[in-house]
Amino acid sequence: MTEIGNILIGLAIPCAAIGVALMMAMVGALKARGHKINWALLRLYVPMYVGQYREVTIRESGRPGPLFYPFVVSMNSALLLAVLGLVLELR
Repeated sequence: MTEIGNILIGLAIPCAAIGVALMMAMVGALKARGHKINWALLRLYVPMYVGQYREVTIRESGRPGPLFYPFVVSMNSALLLAVLGLVLELR
């Protein structure tokens, strides 16, 4: 079972990396639209910036932007894979 846990944890890492890249793209899109970004406290403000991105793109087009759902899916996948991997590792 240890091998499966390692594989799941290994799959969680690229999911998290994709989520970080998508988050940075969302922050860049907000900055391009004139929103102030606090780069020093970016980690703390990620949920706020993701929500702002969603609201801004809904106002513009009536739908969340193209970066929103892939971000949510990748971060939830990373969390799920990491937790399952750790549970299988500790078993």
